[in-house]
Formats: sequence, C-alpha cells, structure tokens
Amino acid sequence: MLEEDAVSLHEAPTRQMNMIEAINDALDVMMGHDPDVVVLGEDVGYFGGVFRATAGLQKKYGKNRVFDSPINECGIIGAAVGMAAYGLRPVPEIQFADYIYPGLDQLISEAARMRYRSAGQFTSPLTVRSPFGGGIFGGQTHSQSPEALFTHVAGLKTVIPSTPHDAKGLLIAAIEDNDPVIFFEPKRIYNGPFDGNYDSPSKTWKSHSGGKVPEGYYSIPLGKARTVREGSAMTVLVYGTMVHVAEAVLAQKGVDAEIIDLRTLVPLDIDAVEKSVEKTGKCLVIHEATKTSGFGAELVSLVQERCFYHLEAPIERVTGFDTPYPHSLEWAYFPGPVRIGEAVDRLMKD
Repeated sequence: MLEEDAVSLHEAPTRQMNMIEAINDALDVMMGHDPDVVVLGEDVGYFGGVFRATAGLQKKYGKNRVFDSPINECGIIGAAVGMAAYGLRPVPEIQFADYIYPGLDQLISEAARMRYRSAGQFTSPLTVRSPFGGGIFGGQTHSQSPEALFTHVAGLKTVIPSTPHDAKGLLIAAIEDNDPVIFFEPKRIYNGPFDGNYDSPSKTWKSHSGGKVPEGYYSIPLGKARTVREGSAMTVLVYGTMVHVAEAVLAQKGVDAEIIDLRTLVPLDIDAVEKSVEKTGKCLVIHEATKTSGFGAELVSLVQERCFYHLEAPIERVTGFDTPYPHSLEWAYFPGPVRIGEAVDRLMKD
C-alpha cells in the first residue's frame, strides 16, 4: 500500500465513473505510482482494448509499458509470468475469459506455484484482467463464466467486482499483491447497472453514469466481502452482475434479505458468510456460471459445514444451466426474476 498517498475515502474528491472508466483509472494510478507496472495484451495499446479499458495509457506511458501482443493467450500469460519473476508487476489483458484456456498451463504450473517451488525466493505478482460473463450478445465463445476453474487452483486469487468503486479499489489491491490474481470483470455491467427486472435483453447495454469513485489512490483488501444491504429473512451470497440482479428481485418481492457481495472468491471472507447465515438461518446462492462444480457448490458446502445448526431450511442455489452457452437463449440461461423468485419463495415457506 502506498501509505504516503493514502487519503480517507470520506475526504477524497469523487467523480462519476462506470466500471470501464474505474478500471482505466486504477491502471493509470498504479502506472503513475510504480514504474514496474506494465500492461500487455491484444489491442491494449493504440486501440485501448476491445472495451477501451486501457484507452490513453500507451500515449501517456509509452510503448515500453503498454504494448500490444500477438493473438496468443499462452504467450501473453507466459510472458507475464516471466516479467513477474523478474520483478515487474505485469497486468495482462485477455480480451474475453473464453480465450484464457490456452494460458491455463502457464497460470497453474508456473504462476500459481512460483512462490512454493522456489521456497519463497520468487513471487509472481501478476494480475490477469479479463471481461467475463454474458449479456452483450457475444455468443458462445465470448460469454462464459469460468471462475470456478481458477478457485480450484492453490496459489491463485480470484476477484470479481460488482461496482465501479470496488473495481478500482480491488484492481489496485490486486496489482499490489505479490501473488497471481485473476481479475474477472462482468462486462454485462461495464457501462453501469441496468434498470428494470433483468429478464429482458432490452435492458442490457444501456449507458449509465455508474457510481461515485474516489479520485487518486485507494485500495480494497482482497478477502473482504461487502454487505450490500442488511436483513434478517435470509442470506443471499452473490458476486459480479448477480449482485444487481439479486437486489432488483428481492426489492420487487419485498423480502428483508441480507445481500453479501463476496467480491473476492479466493480468498473468501468466510467470517462474513458465517456471521450472516447464523443471523438469518437461511441461505440462497446465486451465480451465472453453470451449476455442476460451480463456485456455488463450494459455498453451499462451506455453509453446510460451518452453519448447519443455524440453518432453518435447505440451502437454495440458482445458477446457469449445465449446457454450452446458449447464444439465442441467453436471457433464459441467466438467473433472473422467475427462478430467483421461486427459490426465495421456497425459503420463505420453510
């Protein structure tokens, strides 16, 4: 943490940003503070990234610190692992999470094990940024949610913000971390949370003002959940886009639920989860990814193990379906008002 630049968030001036702008601002802040921070990936330089998250950075910091790569995800991540071992803090961008798979061996066999296999002589302070999830009509190869693959790997940290404020603070913390971080950005809310009941494609790609984000440097510790709203009827565990979906559905139903935005899946704020479930006695888990072996299964297991004697009803889980991503039916695939509402009704009956 850059102690000399830390300012109370109550004192820092703020401005409206959407998530893309907040991510760009975080990269700008860290590149300005630390000459070891470098950005690489496909089209991140002159073009500013496919979603413009790196716009203007090459012009400001030069081609040696913000540079384009070939279309080679294995090479992008492999190069970043080498840079990190050398002492840099690379922030590679993978244009879509669906394309990260060629780099899995580099992440699992090299980055995640660097500290352990070198007995602490080397670390791997790299942050892999990637848009993930559906909602922009990207089709089967631009819409997947593979977060569970990374939470299974010891040595990797997995972060998923849900607001511009959190996106900036968490990305700064990820870049400062001495271990490899997978930073998934829910592109369905890149331009701000959407309106309505979340079950219509017409509500997806609206431009919104986003939220108030402090200017300058600040970080949000990895492994610290956020209580979106307090309640007593049930605990709802969510992250990313589903935070906003859950908020809308529960408000529509008038249920006094406590919504916990996990923010980081690994490390997980299990204390916040336990405290909430012990208070409410009921638990609902929601995520966009497929159901089988999704991160929700881990959450259900942890709640069952740690909060069994406080539970007043079976844990409910609402997720995507166990199918390849259905481009033409993506809005039926997403957890939405109908399926979430049914799960809420079952919990409220018990």
